[in-house]
Amino acid sequence: MQVAVSNGDAGGGGGGSRRPGSFAVQVIKGRWFMVFGTTLIMSAAGATYMFGLYSPEIKRSLGYDQTTLNLLSFFKDLGSNVGVLAGLINEVTPPWVVLSIGAVLNFFGYLMIWLAVSKKISKPKVWQMCLYICIGANSQSFANTGALVTAVKNFPESRGAVLGLLKGFVGLSGAIITQVYGAVYGNDPKALILLIGWLPAAISFAFLRTIRILKVVRIVHELKVFYRFLYISLGLAGFLMVIIILQKQLNFSRAEFGVSAATVVVLLLLPVGIAIKEELDLSKNKKHDLETNNNNNYLEKPPPPPPVAAAAAAAPPPENEIISCWSGRSIFRPPDRGEDYTILQALFSLDMLILFFATICGVGGTLTAIDNLGQIGASLGYPKKSISTFVSLVSIWNYLGRVVAGFLSEHFLKKYKFPRPLMLTLTLAISCIGHLLIAFGVTNGLYFASVVIGFCFGAQWPLLFAIISELFGLKYYSTLYNFGSVASPVGLYVLNVRVAGNLYDREAERQLRAAGRVRIPGEELDCDGVECFRLAFIIITAVTVFGTFVSLLLVMRTRKFYKSDIYKKFRLEAEMAEAEMAVASAAGNGHAVVRDSK
Repeated sequence: MQVAVSNGDAGGGGGGSRRPGSFAVQVIKGRWFMVFGTTLIMSAAGATYMFGLYSPEIKRSLGYDQTTLNLLSFFKDLGSNVGVLAGLINEVTPPWVVLSIGAVLNFFGYLMIWLAVSKKISKPKVWQMCLYICIGANSQSFANTGALVTAVKNFPESRGAVLGLLKGFVGLSGAIITQVYGAVYGNDPKALILLIGWLPAAISFAFLRTIRILKVVRIVHELKVFYRFLYISLGLAGFLMVIIILQKQLNFSRAEFGVSAATVVVLLLLPVGIAIKEELDLSKNKKHDLETNNNNNYLEKPPPPPPVAAAAAAAPPPENEIISCWSGRSIFRPPDRGEDYTILQALFSLDMLILFFATICGVGGTLTAIDNLGQIGASLGYPKKSISTFVSLVSIWNYLGRVVAGFLSEHFLKKYKFPRPLMLTLTLAISCIGHLLIAFGVTNGLYFASVVIGFCFGAQWPLLFAIISELFGLKYYSTLYNFGSVASPVGLYVLNVRVAGNLYDREAERQLRAAGRVRIPGEELDCDGVECFRLAFIIITAVTVFGTFVSLLLVMRTRKFYKSDIYKKFRLEAEMAEAEMAVASAAGNGHAVVRDSK
């Protein structure tokens, strides 16, 4: 049976008779409506993954070459993934503060880019454009910290499913925003940047009071409820995939975009029905319990808390709760895996360093491929419609990778004790197939490569963040979550800017000289043929293979930990909370507690 806190923190109401409108308040304050709110915030928080759609407009309007465009891409990923500040703010403030800051940053950053591309302000210098896109993209880390981290803390025993579901909505956000853009602005590429500026900010402000930390309670069917959210999101992903393919084959009018956008909005709002159903079931259960107690002449003495939980409650606080999270005195004396590490203990942990390096290799390579898919397709001679289609469909494969990795790893972990680091290792190995298909320009291989790379890129994120939460605890998860994200811009800068961008421009200049032409300042630099990206993706493949072997070290180091009951302490905490609430509920209902007759 689901247990809730009587003040509404856990999403429950009081039971018994209720005032008009009180059930609506219960739903809005409930934990499942909070999950619904996070899905909407996440569904608009992936503007950085749409860079491949609006980057050509930036390149044309401002006359950038590929290296400069890749530099912008680096600062975009730097902003979206360096969220340590958001994590630190979230450690000392409620989530609504973090969400508010993120909304302001998002609007300002993308508004300035729109003004520059629309020629409404004088052409900014490259460093200014890098600053604008970094600020706008940094809002994503605030949205993730404020919404996603909060959801993980509220559902610690289903963290893999939570991360997979919410990160999945981030993966779909590009396709979702594209449908809304077609309905609202029609065929105006510059307006897409403006939409990316105001829409995520508006949604964050709408759910400021909904997203909050709730007291953890044990819900027996918790994972089943998340599967219901998953089924709706799969329906949304399926619809988006079909509509994207149709839109690339046919010329949709603005009215037809309006129909598709309305369908997307309806599917996004469907999960509110799950929240209402869960609150109805909760109210029925509480009413039944209350009637059962009223029929008793006396209430038996509540059972004492389980011995282990009682011992845990009576035990003195661990040393890490006494020492400051920044204390240098405890850096090299970390607790056991799974306990709450301080920030410095986690950052200096060998486990974290191995995980960080493996992620640099894996995410850096896949994100380089995603950011350059448009240029790769053009250089290999794919039709423009085909390029547009598989660039758009990357968001679908990205989504599938996230939800499959999140839910499948959770299922395998609970049923077979299958370690998440091993699943991360397998993901890195599979991504090499996509890199090799690009490197050797296999006929029609880019279609399959985009599926493999999009899926593997998405799969790495929920695995990374779940592993961090499991190895280092949830106490400072806001900060550690964002530290893990830093691996993305590091890998992207090395593999995209320094490797892919430079090698592409070098080959393009060689082709220009061979044609007897001289590049005019501000002219686009284009390259044709498999040679444009061959060497770059051979290097990326080698780096990813190395990262795969590095991640195997983490598998070996953590194998005993993942064979144990890693969620035991969260179950004990929930049992203690249930015992406390049972006593409080009995006292609040006016029942006498009978003493033992012994």
